[in-house]
Amino acid sequence: MLYFLSQWRDLFSPLNLFQYITFRSGGAFLTALGFSLLFGGPLIRFLTRLKMGQSIREYGPQSHMKKAGTPTMGGLLILGAILSATALWARPDNRFVVLVSGAMAYLAVIGFLDDYRKWLLKHPAGGLSRIFKLNAQIALALGVGLYLYFFPPNAQFAHRLMVPYMKNVQLALGWGYLLLAALVIVGSSNAVNLTDGLDGLASGTILVSALSFAIFAYLAGNARLSQYLRLVPVPGAGELTVVLAALGGAVLGFLWFNAHPAEIFMGDTGSLPLGGALGVVALCLHQELILVLVGGIFVAEAVSVLLQIGSVRLRGGKRVFHMAPLHHHFEVGGLPETKVTIRFWIVAVVLALLAMTSLKIR
Repeated sequence: MLYFLSQWRDLFSPLNLFQYITFRSGGAFLTALGFSLLFGGPLIRFLTRLKMGQSIREYGPQSHMKKAGTPTMGGLLILGAILSATALWARPDNRFVVLVSGAMAYLAVIGFLDDYRKWLLKHPAGGLSRIFKLNAQIALALGVGLYLYFFPPNAQFAHRLMVPYMKNVQLALGWGYLLLAALVIVGSSNAVNLTDGLDGLASGTILVSALSFAIFAYLAGNARLSQYLRLVPVPGAGELTVVLAALGGAVLGFLWFNAHPAEIFMGDTGSLPLGGALGVVALCLHQELILVLVGGIFVAEAVSVLLQIGSVRLRGGKRVFHMAPLHHHFEVGGLPETKVTIRFWIVAVVLALLAMTSLKIR
């Protein structure tokens, strides 16, 4: 919204700053951060009065039982910060901004209903059924996929999967692009949800992923830089830098309250839309495989669950890990929760740096 102030720069020259993506991204980051810090405390007190606390699964680590009753639905704070900062600093007429914001709002509603039912029934398994949530996510993914199929980010590279680290290597998918969209959005949304199991783990990892993709979005939206770095140029994608900066500021502010010992959890209200947003951004930028690298922690968490379930069912109850998702495996193995979280953050930063090298290795 503030972008349009730049139209009055002839009357007041400092207003020219509002046309620059870098300036507005910084403003979005600080606005979202301030929103989270300002309203985090009141939200925690409000949820505590309503007794909207977390229910702990009986088969999880016993050390987590003391977390029962900690307020959940912290995603309301994160989404409020992101959408407010986006509305203020991003261009509201940009289709990618509308697409990502709409996807987050949709998944936030699904997550909120799930968290609300868990609170209402006072049981961690009392939320929406897995089939309902999965179908709702698939419906969104197909909707986004169909939109990008008929109105691609870049018509020259429509329906193609770009292979990073390799020069001009791309796979033509045709209608298989819809399957890719479903895998990326549903997979990333659920992977972040699985990662949200330790204090600060998902928040810190999402922060790294969001800021990494903010760089890719800025470069893809710049015709000269994208050509130089051999990225798929995506006109208008630079505005996603503002959205991702807002996302980063929001989760950093949330981390203030979510750090160990957590005062609030994001719940499905936060994890589903945040993961889904990363998936939609990756599709818009033609960087689906980079998401696998940048979000390597999320991928590892999801794969650990799949391996554990497959092993138990196919090998007569034998397990691959002490407990899944992966962070619980290390926790049950004797590592303190904070050490697991910080080490996962370190891995996330290393993976993000490796993803950055793809900008020159082509």
